[in-house]
Amino acid sequence: MFAVDQLHIKTPDGLKVERDLIKTDPTITILAISPDQKVVMTSEYRAGVNSDSVSVPAGIVNPGETAEHAAARELREETGYVAKSVTKMTRITSSEGFMDQFADLMLIKFNPEERVPRHFDKDEFVNSELVPLDQVVEWVKEGKVNTAQAVSSIGYYMMFLK
Repeated sequence: MFAVDQLHIKTPDGLKVERDLIKTDPTITILAISPDQKVVMTSEYRAGVNSDSVSVPAGIVNPGETAEHAAARELREETGYVAKSVTKMTRITSSEGFMDQFADLMLIKFNPEERVPRHFDKDEFVNSELVPLDQVVEWVKEGKVNTAQAVSSIGYYMMFLK
């Protein structure tokens, strides 16, 4: 999932520094919205915070896969919902001081009545539910939803696309 490279770089102001760089696979974060403005929200145990995290679906872009295909695949695998349309909203970086990771923020439109069986990775289990968009925004304000990618996805949508 990641590797660490030790870099010897010259900064724009001429300093010679040594930095560790965590190299990661590209990722996608999914804001999936139904026609009646309900959002697919997930809850999944996350080792980094040692607790469940309330967020939106997300995952890794596999080699040779587009961000659009990865988003549709991850939504189907984690929630059973089938994408009707997939649009890239924007790309964000994550901890760019020591990581090369970026996340494409994807907007998916889907029909909540069209659902197929979920297929989790062997080491994951994701709970999902449909939550009205206004409630999701309130959860962000309250800090219940606090992952950077989820907050960015919801904020981008509310500021530029709604």
